[in-house]
Amino acid sequence: MTKEKKFITCDGNYAASYISYMFSEVACIYPITPSSTMAEVVDEWAANGRKNMFGQKMRITEMQSEGGAAGAVHGSLQAGVLTTTYTASQGLLLMIPNMYKIAGELLPCVFHVSARALAGHALSIFGDHSDVYACRQTGFAMLAAGSVQEVMDLSGVAHLATLKTRIPFLNFFDGFRTSHEIQKIEKINQDKLTALIDQDALQAFRDRALNPEHPVTRGTAQNPDIFFQAKEACNPFYDAVPDAVEAYMQDITKITGREYHPFTYYGAKDAENVIVAMGSVTETIREVIDYLNAQGKRYGLVSVHLYRPFATKYFFNVMPSTVKKITVLDRTKEPGANGDPLYLDVRDAFYGKENCPIIVGGRYGLGSKDVTPSQIIAVYKNLEMKEPKGKFTIGIVDDVTFTSLPLLPEIKVSADDIYEAKFYGLGSDGTVGANKNSIKIIGSATDKYCQAYFAYDSKKSGGFTASHLRFGDSPIRSTYLITTPDFVACHVQAYIHLYDVLKGLKKGGSFLLNTIWEEDEVKKRLPNSMKKFLAENEIKFYTINGTKLAVDLGLGNRTNTIMQAAFFKITNVIPFDLAVDQ
Repeated sequence: MTKEKKFITCDGNYAASYISYMFSEVACIYPITPSSTMAEVVDEWAANGRKNMFGQKMRITEMQSEGGAAGAVHGSLQAGVLTTTYTASQGLLLMIPNMYKIAGELLPCVFHVSARALAGHALSIFGDHSDVYACRQTGFAMLAAGSVQEVMDLSGVAHLATLKTRIPFLNFFDGFRTSHEIQKIEKINQDKLTALIDQDALQAFRDRALNPEHPVTRGTAQNPDIFFQAKEACNPFYDAVPDAVEAYMQDITKITGREYHPFTYYGAKDAENVIVAMGSVTETIREVIDYLNAQGKRYGLVSVHLYRPFATKYFFNVMPSTVKKITVLDRTKEPGANGDPLYLDVRDAFYGKENCPIIVGGRYGLGSKDVTPSQIIAVYKNLEMKEPKGKFTIGIVDDVTFTSLPLLPEIKVSADDIYEAKFYGLGSDGTVGANKNSIKIIGSATDKYCQAYFAYDSKKSGGFTASHLRFGDSPIRSTYLITTPDFVACHVQAYIHLYDVLKGLKKGGSFLLNTIWEEDEVKKRLPNSMKKFLAENEIKFYTINGTKLAVDLGLGNRTNTIMQAAFFKITNVIPFDLAVDQ
């Protein structure tokens, strides 16, 4: 099949919305960070008359709580309408009672979830897998994506497989790291996905709709004489899910050229040390494998896509027969458990098998804690030990219960042609918006791969922001913050006294400071430590009074357009005149 190459520059939420809009007739929503933009995007498309694959506009209904949204989804599905919702964190937990009903009644649908931490000892609006793991018992199938491109490719699998199998799907990806990371990706043509729909299954779903013309009894109360038997009656439906998912993944592979399976393998064919993980961390692990295997190591990675049902057949299809030690990484903590969820699943998969490998578990990335290559290297080094440490943590220093692996120095493992730029700004000053615009300009005006990610505190407006932009000729798999930038821009003058804005800036790199000081005053006021770093590392130092220019131009405190133009002028990533036109 010939591949249709159409690229868009978007984030994971947009990719999920793009697919869900095609397959859905109704969305019942209640916004929660970081899933809100999925509902915002489909609402905008519906308002502008965009048509789904049935030639209709999606109907959007905003409820007064997540519980109400899930109840409305349940009712809409009983009426034979293809329905979806978007949520995360505590919002997802409020949907759990209805999820049990939807799954128990074998109603096909897809919930799109930008996975986020659950509030426990404290609230965190940032990402991990504690919310989706809390849904393991509901009966929803669970499909995980690790990158923006995978969200585009695999969301369609969820919508197709739910119709085929009647099992509802929870389609999830990492909150913020994937939901808000902007990448240049290949989109999938609607007609190609429409051709894959099982029309008989779709018609059967319509025919099961509640209708006074042919009434049926549903949602009964059952006594001990039959409840257990009826509960077990769903087994054949779940048994069919892995094969259905694999078949649709093969269809997606034919369309895109990218290979997918319920579990995928990356690394040396004869690997003895393997990591099992799911979500955005798999992209970083691939980078590390390329870096270390080029030095003669034999490491591997099994990426989990179909988490529920956990299909051991497909797991062992990809696990190397040479494996001797396995680390399973979980992005959650279940206090008091004998291990975290994915670890227990993998350990159970090997039960009763001869020559079982050593299997240990570790935790990473809770509350969007950044997961860097050095942390993954520490995991592989731990596996190389005679007795690898289990129940460990990475990325933190646990000096209370001593669970942590040693923190190693940060190193660059990405391709040399990838240019990295970092921008320090103030929430609401336009820096984040300008950088989103910049990466879309680079994506649309060049053949380069590009990535943008924005780190900010939960205060948002008025708080600290850092924008991380990468672009280059090689695919970008660096799902972590930039630590070795080629270019740094500081849009807030006061930050030079508050933060180490030059940290990691490469020798010969460029530094742009937005300041109201004239040249002589800059020389006088710049901290000596900064002057020393600039001199020793041969940094090209630029200043601009964007604040005054913004006031003179009637832009108020929004220096973003001015600083964006300065970035294009200094870096020359694309011709400056073209950047101005864009």
